[in-house]
Amino acid sequence: MPTIATMVPRAAFASVTGRLRQVVSVPLITSNRINMPEVAESVLARGDADLVSMARPMLADPEWVNKAREGREDEINTCIACNQACLDHTFGGYKQVSCLVNPRACNETLLNYGSTPARKRLAVVGAGPAGLAYATVAAQRGHAVTLFDSAAEIGGQFNLAKRIPGKEEFFETLRYYRRMIDVHGIELRLGTRVDAAALQAGGFDEVIVATGIAPRRPDIEGIGHPKVVSYIDVILGRQPVGQRVAIMGAGGIGFDVAELITHAGPSGATDIDVFAREWGIDFANHPRGGVTGVLPQVASSGRSVTLLQRKLEPVGKTLGRTTGWTHRATLARRGVRMVNGVEYLKVDDAGLHVRVFGEPQLLEVDTLIVCAGQLPLRTLYDDLVAAGVKATLVGGAFEASELDAKRAIDQASRLAAVV
Repeated sequence: MPTIATMVPRAAFASVTGRLRQVVSVPLITSNRINMPEVAESVLARGDADLVSMARPMLADPEWVNKAREGREDEINTCIACNQACLDHTFGGYKQVSCLVNPRACNETLLNYGSTPARKRLAVVGAGPAGLAYATVAAQRGHAVTLFDSAAEIGGQFNLAKRIPGKEEFFETLRYYRRMIDVHGIELRLGTRVDAAALQAGGFDEVIVATGIAPRRPDIEGIGHPKVVSYIDVILGRQPVGQRVAIMGAGGIGFDVAELITHAGPSGATDIDVFAREWGIDFANHPRGGVTGVLPQVASSGRSVTLLQRKLEPVGKTLGRTTGWTHRATLARRGVRMVNGVEYLKVDDAGLHVRVFGEPQLLEVDTLIVCAGQLPLRTLYDDLVAAGVKATLVGGAFEASELDAKRAIDQASRLAAVV
């Protein structure tokens, strides 16, 4: 069963410590998925433990305790339990531990956000992960920052992630950035699409281009067929999805889309009873260990879904070391078929024509969801360079392959630390 992934409800296993506390005389400490002050307080108030232990939340925000003590909980950079830069690094090749939402973690002597000796007027275009990270670090250091985005809300790709069942913690990341925009006096201009001429006329010392990505549209026959839709349109609910579905691409986004369209009912990350049923856990502890003989009860949308991958390696191999197995297990229980070694041939009224390890097949699907990579959006950057404006690319606009918030935030923070 998962115990540390973001799909696990907050303080999900504290009640186990609570029962143990009733029969022992020594102080007990509980841990796992306790990431905000109100969660820790509720554990103590219920009598589930004498103390709470937190590790990853201190990587996400080393000022966690001070902010909690001073009543500044809304300024806490919340651990989202993604594990991508901490536990995945620990168990995946012994990389240095850090944190997706705080790349300074374990880099404190190398990555400093000291006050700037020369204040600059900076324009950051794009309020996704990279743009938010750059804007907040630069403003924290004393620069005058104006943050533009054509959308009506900040977040970029985070606004897709937060809609996936089990990834609700991304709402906290957006809450943190909204608060930092206020704290550091960033001028926020949402619903504003700017061009090179407007930025040049704005008198900025430098423009940071964090315009993100566009989904890649593979060049196969029939890709314009009405049954072909983009993952963005599916996640945002802009396109209907049929009962027979193929997903082209089995990276992180492909798995997220499969989770979204096969899920039914409340999210287990926010409803502990749903989580327990999905993973076969009896928190009343009637069977041995709370799991012996308890079968998972799967709530599914009823769709028939096939997750397709061109590579020959096992489907889902590139997912996180500590969390990938949970995603594979969840989809397998919902009957999602995972196929590797796929060559895409064409789409027509009959469905998706493919070859699997050289054998022709027809997948009779109502909907084909394309999750086949991304392309960087660099038009604004090219226009700025042509106009002689000093510009810097960050995030997906810099590198779109294997779309990665960890890389985007790290790169943006490091650049903002030296501007």
